[in-house]
Amino acid sequence: MRQVDSCVLERDNSPIRFAPLGPDVFGRTQPQLLLGTIEEHGEALLDLIDQHVVSIMPFGPETLLQLFRLAAKYESNPDRYIRHNTPLTGKILINAFYEPSTRTRLSFDSAWHRLGGNSINITDRSTTGIAKGESLEDVAHMFNNYGDCVVLRDSDPSAIYKMTGSLRIPIINAGNGIDEHPTQAMADLYTILKWRPRLALPDVDPADRIRIGVVGVPSKMRTVRSLLRILSKFPGILAEIVVIHDDQADPADTLFEPGELEQLEAAGLNIRISGDLQAELPQLDVTYINAIAWVGDSYEVHGNRFRLTSDLPFKEGSIVLHPLARGPELSTCLDDTPHNWYFSQARGAVFLRMALLTCMVDRADRVMDVI
Repeated sequence: MRQVDSCVLERDNSPIRFAPLGPDVFGRTQPQLLLGTIEEHGEALLDLIDQHVVSIMPFGPETLLQLFRLAAKYESNPDRYIRHNTPLTGKILINAFYEPSTRTRLSFDSAWHRLGGNSINITDRSTTGIAKGESLEDVAHMFNNYGDCVVLRDSDPSAIYKMTGSLRIPIINAGNGIDEHPTQAMADLYTILKWRPRLALPDVDPADRIRIGVVGVPSKMRTVRSLLRILSKFPGILAEIVVIHDDQADPADTLFEPGELEQLEAAGLNIRISGDLQAELPQLDVTYINAIAWVGDSYEVHGNRFRLTSDLPFKEGSIVLHPLARGPELSTCLDDTPHNWYFSQARGAVFLRMALLTCMVDRADRVMDVI
């Protein structure tokens, strides 16, 4: 016998096996349904050429829908693009992550390699010229010579903006402090549309519109802020957004940056604020929860009063989303329930980023049927 983490395990010579296929949300049916719902208009993706992805705000609904369609195409038949059509062959990605990351960094790297490209990874600012006082503008000039696209995560919200003026290759914001995380928002909405593809139709019947509960603090959490901003481009799919917060830790008047709530409401969103998670759950089609806010080089935890567990009164057929990594706010007892779509959310982010990267380096013509 051997002891591991205080658990005694019996020696066993039998093999430990795994199931190669998970729930259908990890398979091909859901992306295929979405693929069949969105009509292809490849011209909309041409707008991504020579464009940086710093914020979700410049993206129009049609461009986003076409990105989701291309992501669904990749996810429905990954072997076609990984083994036979590798559109990023000869291209180099610079992954510059100066803040801890698992999913985002690995998913960008995985997305690029799946499409035939190569990557350079920088995970510590101290290993670059920045540690010697080199300006971000000069770093950007060097990146022009070494790669075809940059993905940057930096705790300094202004760093990506300083680099855009010098770059002649596209840069993608993978999280800039508490400001934004645009590709996470894309992955979040892509997951929602896979779950209910009819939301991607040009006109959504009012009876089909959904109610989303967002457990988090938009003024401090970049994932929550970015999610609300991308949803503001599709107000027709929503009956209501309920922002659920701990009113003792985060009073209602601190939840949004000045003018942000008014901007979202002007875009057509119906937003309500609540402090009672359990009372809201029976009416929510989607529950999105986050507890981490990155501040400087560290993080804060918000909403300690809220914890999602399998015994709560979830609406039948509803789903739970989380940008991960999770803490105690999302219990593992939900993992084996139909409400768990957060693992599908993480998986789908790879295919969403595959679609985005293909377009940003002007290789969309290799994977679109009509463009």
